[in-house]
Amino acid sequence: QVHLVESGGGLAQAGDSLRLSCAASGRAGAWYIMAWFRQAPGKEREFVAAINWVSTVTYYTNFDKAHFTISRDRAKNTAYLDMNNLKPEDTAVYYCASSPRPYDADLTQYDSWGQGTQVTVSS
Repeated sequence: QVHLVESGGGLAQAGDSLRLSCAASGRAGAWYIMAWFRQAPGKEREFVAAINWVSTVTYYTNFDKAHFTISRDRAKNTAYLDMNNLKPEDTAVYYCASSPRPYDADLTQYDSWGQGTQVTVSS
């Protein structure tokens, strides 16, 4: 089992930047893909970005992907989501998730989830 803890959320204004972090712990090699999802009030949880932990190949959502950057620090077992030029529609709870399987944007393919971190963007 992989334990994930997100941090870095908070209040921001439109145009600001935020960095979210996801610290992972668990058996070495227990995850192959680390991903970020988000869930806005009244909406379904949606895929944002993912990274292959070994190769660092990245994958992004089709919606406005230009202002998201996913990365990881292998030594710290931490994944990051950098968000630039934030917009009010980015307001959501952001979740980190891990999967031992190849990349998939389907949230059902992810076995472990963090508790989420709230990001609120005001106009």
